[in-house]
Amino acid sequence: MRKTAILIFIIFCSCSRHADPYFEQIKSNDVKLAAPVYGDWLFSRKEKGQTFEQYQKSKHIVPTKDSNIIYLRPIGNFNVLQKRQIELLNEYLEIYFQLKTKTLEAVSNDIVPASARRMLYEDHEQFLAGYLLDSVLKKEKPLNRIALMGVTEVDLFPKPEWNYVFGLASYRDKVGVSSIYRFQDGELTSENFNRCLSRLLKISSHEIGHMFGLHHCINADCVMNGTNSMEETDRHSIRLCSVCQQKLSSCIKYDNKKRVKELEKYFLRNNLTDGYKLMEKDINVIQ
Repeated sequence: MRKTAILIFIIFCSCSRHADPYFEQIKSNDVKLAAPVYGDWLFSRKEKGQTFEQYQKSKHIVPTKDSNIIYLRPIGNFNVLQKRQIELLNEYLEIYFQLKTKTLEAVSNDIVPASARRMLYEDHEQFLAGYLLDSVLKKEKPLNRIALMGVTEVDLFPKPEWNYVFGLASYRDKVGVSSIYRFQDGELTSENFNRCLSRLLKISSHEIGHMFGLHHCINADCVMNGTNSMEETDRHSIRLCSVCQQKLSSCIKYDNKKRVKELEKYFLRNNLTDGYKLMEKDINVIQ
């Protein structure tokens, strides 16, 4: 009995010495979610959330030597500014998930047949998001793929009775597609470039986060919060809260300090002020 108690004590002390204080330190920067109002995601949805312990017990993908690259597949005819958005998205995801991220060659909109297109109104064509998932993205098997995100400049719809959707994903198959059409408020310009980019970074990291097993967050203001509209997406943080960061870190096993410092530099050089300030606050409490 005495030997058992000593062994438990040794194990406890060993675990305590190796516990990462990072998450407790940045927890002070978590912002409590405001009470949802009519139209918000949580106003009509009573989600249970997901604790760190529940995440650890869940089944989710884990990077291996044969499955460790995130891929982007541009679909459409992109102008110079839109191509730059995809370049910056690639750079961001590689820092955010601390995994190699590659952009595949763009494919033409011609891959979408007439049966998967519709005109919402005059001169406003949309693609059926499910077709891009099932008939295009799910069939792609690039080397060492762990997740694949399609990006299109054409508006998307999920089913006939819906007007539009920002994107769609199959978490089981680890593929998703997102459209930048709604992010750019009609037309992408130098004036709205950063607003569009921020939205693209939020939506893409949110959807790929789901692929790694993260549920919608109800713990704090977090990029994993569910959203019903572009307005709500704009209000929510681009930052992962401390609990969601702990989940992702336990899965991918990266250096948390290295990640947050690289994110800070990314936001600074791309003039994304809100993101920069959030990372700066986290860095200040871990130093």
